Amino acid sequence: MSADNPVTMTDEERDAFLDNGGTGVISLAAGDAPPHSVPVSYGYDAQTGAFYFRLAAGAEGSKGELGDRPATFVTYHETDAGWQSVVASGRLEDVEREGIETETLEGLEHVDIPLIDIFERPLREVTFEFYRLMPDELTGRVES
Repeated sequence: MSADNPVTMTDEERDAFLDNGGTGVISLAAGDAPPHSVPVSYGYDAQTGAFYFRLAAGAEGSKGELGDRPATFVTYHETDAGWQSVVASGRLEDVEREGIETETLEGLEHVDIPLIDIFERPLREVTFEFYRLMPDELTGRVES
């Protein structure tokens, strides 16, 4: 923990907590409406600080157009030492957007995005799209 603030994770603790992937909740801004929040699996590249998501496309209750949407991602776990959480905020980027394809492919080599089944249809019938979140803000907290 940071010597300045006992509830703030150091960068090393945060990266170890995030590992190279897991699960959490992403919230997408929706104009004046409440944010659209859904459980997701993620991959994390500690070398670049980027999060990668495999999101269902065109699902019922669709999230709408995702590219360049403000987003907040939260992941948390209870450990023997207490609760830990990380919050990342920024804009989602379509990984197929021109100009980021090469760095995205390199980043995807460092991550492990778990495949979770939370859909009403078999996974083989669900179309997925990949998105990246380069956080403008990234915080890690531990229970004191």
